[in-house]
Amino acid sequence: MTEPDAAPPTAPAKPKSGWLNLVVDYGPVVIFFAVYRFSSPSDHNNSVAEVLAVIKGTVAFMVAAVIALLVSKWKLGRVSPMLWLSTGLIVVFGGLTVLLQDKVFIQIKPTAIYVLFGAALLIGAWRGKALLKILLEAAFEGLDNEGWMKLSVRWGWFFLSLAALNEGLRHSLDFGDWIAAKLWLFLPLSFLFTFAQLPMLLKHGLAQEAEAEVLTDPPHE
Repeated sequence: MTEPDAAPPTAPAKPKSGWLNLVVDYGPVVIFFAVYRFSSPSDHNNSVAEVLAVIKGTVAFMVAAVIALLVSKWKLGRVSPMLWLSTGLIVVFGGLTVLLQDKVFIQIKPTAIYVLFGAALLIGAWRGKALLKILLEAAFEGLDNEGWMKLSVRWGWFFLSLAALNEGLRHSLDFGDWIAAKLWLFLPLSFLFTFAQLPMLLKHGLAQEAEAEVLTDPPHE
């Protein structure tokens, strides 16, 4: 009598992200804001003290971004391609800010990421590839290919809109208000946009239990 075939090994369950994903994604921005606000002089005409505050905030931002990447690898068992790229650009543009003592480099970092992601997603969709599925490592359980394609196109245009918004704000606001906008404008806009995609995602097969992951692990810069 032949023995029954052994059951194929099951793949290990992917760690749930939840609140930790939010900390990894947005914690460095919060630290950037807090360190700059704490170090910023009351007299904004004091250019030396203002530049020093920008440098302190930028260094804290760079360190926090690297720590967030390591925490993602340690606790979640993975580092998404988006997080790798975002952290790399934070270090590059942050380093230029510190070395040249010019805040413009850290301000154009979001624009560079938004344009890069937006163009990549739209070009990929034009060529019939849903690149967001690769960038998010197919994180949204059950979503079909058409859903991934629609999501890639929508996020592509949204990223380009955020790039334009960032450029407008960095030219019209002082540095402190620009950082505040990253917390109180860009993050709410991103969450609202993500939430608005849920009906389409559910229509294209997103598992009900994956809804929370969509909201806690949206694409980000």
